[in-house]
Amino acid sequence: MSYGERIPVKSRRELEVMRVAARHVAEILMELRALAAPGVTTGELDAAAMESIRRRGVKSSFKGYGPHGLPAYPAAVCISVNEEIVHGIPGGRELKDGDLLSMDFGVHVDGFHGDSAVTVPIGTVSGEARALLDATRDSLYRGIDQMVPGNRVSDIGHAVQQRAEEAGYSVVKEFVGHGIGRSLHESPQIPNYGPPGRGARMRPGMTFAIEPMVCIGESDVEILDDDWTAVTADRSLSAHFEHTVLVTENGPEILTKVDGSH
Repeated sequence: MSYGERIPVKSRRELEVMRVAARHVAEILMELRALAAPGVTTGELDAAAMESIRRRGVKSSFKGYGPHGLPAYPAAVCISVNEEIVHGIPGGRELKDGDLLSMDFGVHVDGFHGDSAVTVPIGTVSGEARALLDATRDSLYRGIDQMVPGNRVSDIGHAVQQRAEEAGYSVVKEFVGHGIGRSLHESPQIPNYGPPGRGARMRPGMTFAIEPMVCIGESDVEILDDDWTAVTADRSLSAHFEHTVLVTENGPEILTKVDGSH
C-alpha cells in the first residue's frame, strides 16, 4: 500500500461546511438507528434516509456513486446484515431478532462531504456478536487516537489492527479508510492494518474517514452478483464503524459525533 499521496489540508471555511455536513450525517444515522427493529425492511430504512435528506435540503453522497466502472449505487445508505461487510443494497430484506445491522451513510453540503457508519444489534443478539461490536467500535477509537500532528498515516491502521487481533478477530484488507472533503474519497488511503511509522505526517486541517471492518472469522471477501455487496467468504459475522475526523493542534476532532451517537 502506498502512503505517498498528497493530502489536502482544509481551510477554516471549508471545515465549517464539513462540520455542517457531518452533523447531518450523524443525526440521520441516529434517526435510522431508532427505526431499526425486527420486521423493518432495509428498503424502509433507505426510504427514511432519503426523506430526511430531502427535508434537510442536503444531498446524498452515495446515491448514484459509481467508481471504477461499477454500476451506479442505487441507494442513499449502504445497508449490510450479518455476514455482509459493506456496500449492501437495501431492498425487501426484513430485519430479524439477533441480526447485526451495518449502515454506512454520507451527505454533502456545498460540495463537502461527511461519512459515517455504525453497526447495531437488532433485538437480542448473541454474546459473540456483542463482543464483536465492542471490539470493532474500540478499534475505531484506537485508530482515531493516532490522529495527532506529527504522527504518520500508517499509525492509524496499525492501532486498528492491534485492537481487533487482540480480541481474536481479523480486519478486512480489501477496503480502506480515506481522506474526505470536497470529494467523498480523497488521498490518502488508510488501510486498517500494517506497520506504524509510514507515510505522511499528519497536520492540522487534514480530514480522514476512519472505518475498520472486522470479522469473527477469516477476512477473505466475496462480492455478490449485484457487483456491490461484499460478504465474508466464510459467512462469519462482521461489523463496521466509521467516523469523519479532523486533525487539530490539540488532537482529533470527530466531526460525525453528536450527543447519543456511536
